[in-house]
Amino acid sequence: MLTIEQRLTHPVTVGPNRLHALLAVPSNPCGLVIFAHGSGSGRLSPRNNHVADGLHMRGMATLLLDLLSRQEEADRSNVFDIALLASRLFSATEWASSSPEVENLPIGYFGASTGAGAAILAASGPDQRVRAIVSRGGRIDLAGTEALARVRAPTQVIVGSLDLPVIGLSKTAMPLMQCEKELIVIPGAGHLFEERNTLDEVIDHAGRWFTAHFG
Repeated sequence: MLTIEQRLTHPVTVGPNRLHALLAVPSNPCGLVIFAHGSGSGRLSPRNNHVADGLHMRGMATLLLDLLSRQEEADRSNVFDIALLASRLFSATEWASSSPEVENLPIGYFGASTGAGAAILAASGPDQRVRAIVSRGGRIDLAGTEALARVRAPTQVIVGSLDLPVIGLSKTAMPLMQCEKELIVIPGAGHLFEERNTLDEVIDHAGRWFTAHFG
């Protein structure tokens, strides 16, 4: 089977920072999922491309982007600067809202690792365009207590059963959230969901969540 990249993904540059991204838009999409990658990852991440492929098969457009330039990534402090990453994610949201291919689509965020914290922070402001958030092995706690309390987008947190630190951090952070929320623990999965079939379980849960909230 051809991958999403082989079928219809094309490169785009996003926002005033000219972020490198891959956009895929199927026929009659029900929404757009913007990916916020974790530390040391980007638009070419095999795992997130696999998730994007699965969401595309469920009728969703996807935008995988590098939140930092190559030069910015060289400064490791930027990789863990959640406010900076969130500002870039919000910039991508602004771009999508004025891009002819996807401008009328409801928007969701899919955040992995530190990208999940950025997704929560980016969606915690007064702008209500983000309809749903999914965190995969994500550090939602890094968004901070104020952002967690402000976010209104329904949020699904998916964690591997072997990823005990992130399970603990998620269970501490989620009671602070006033939005609709769901914690999913995937049996036998570690932090990166490299174990057999575990990433496909992520796709199933994320697809269900986005479909329900894109409406």
